Amino acid sequence: MEAELVQRLKIPFQAIPAAGLHGIGIRTLPANLVKLARGVAAAGRILKDFRPHAVLYTGGFIAAPMALVARQIPSLLFVPDIEPGMALKFIARFASIIALTSMESAKYFKHHERLIETGYPTRSNLLPIDKTIAKTHFGLKTEKPTILAFGGSKGAHSINQALTAILPDLLEIAQVIHISGAFDWHATQTIFQQLPVRQQADYKIFPYLHEEMGLAFSASDLVISRAGASTLGEYPLFKLPAILIPYPHAWRYQKVNAQFLASQGAAMVINDEDLAAKLFPALIELFDNPHEITKMGSSMAQLLQPQAASKIADLLLEIAGKTQTERGTA
Repeated sequence: MEAELVQRLKIPFQAIPAAGLHGIGIRTLPANLVKLARGVAAAGRILKDFRPHAVLYTGGFIAAPMALVARQIPSLLFVPDIEPGMALKFIARFASIIALTSMESAKYFKHHERLIETGYPTRSNLLPIDKTIAKTHFGLKTEKPTILAFGGSKGAHSINQALTAILPDLLEIAQVIHISGAFDWHATQTIFQQLPVRQQADYKIFPYLHEEMGLAFSASDLVISRAGASTLGEYPLFKLPAILIPYPHAWRYQKVNAQFLASQGAAMVINDEDLAAKLFPALIELFDNPHEITKMGSSMAQLLQPQAASKIADLLLEIAGKTQTERGTA
């Protein structure tokens, strides 16, 4: 995915082999150790050719090979989620500065000297627009509440199932933009075709959205989604209250993200195993109390840090500048 996104922006890209070592079976460990060793070798070759003044780390185990090789180069670690995984905790020992989406993460790095809250950076082309214009773009009614439901870049089967099961009742009180992901796309199309024509008008389906994601956020009054790191930056940008369903089959970082947003009054949290039973009652509760949706949106907006990308860039330039001085370059 990273390669596709970077290539679309015409930025040079080199992949490095990597594999996780935490929480894997004994049979997988030898192969992952070999892949890690190959990653370290590849990272060494890249450093020799590129000679960077600074290194930016984010994400998980994929960054570990470079961190091992680039220990002597000034580096910035950006922690996108509230709770870092094992790989980021490991990389932190090499980082010159640790940039945090929220100071809520500081408790995981108690012994590091420089912890700076930057917020979560969002794409420069992801911008709020007028809600009426956004709804009109999707052919939605301007006066009817709008829900955006999606499961991230690959979709989320449990969210798709829970949503489509309640569609006949839900579409009586709201209209829905549903991004199903590729896996459930054909099933979603079939469900759409089975709806009455009048309800089809209020149900907009897509396998995915790229450039139109800002329009979808802008058109919506509430979002139903997983709780990946981007929720910490994108939802505050669009003042979007959320019902969050943390992904249950991975490290608990999504659960911690969701709990943080809920603690700020910006979101409700439903566990994946409870989704089928609890989603519709939660929606009814919110739409019966529209002031609560407004309150959640205001709380979400309070978390916005619009200069996050600039802050991270400034920190990188700061540590890169020190390297330039040491090398005697301009």
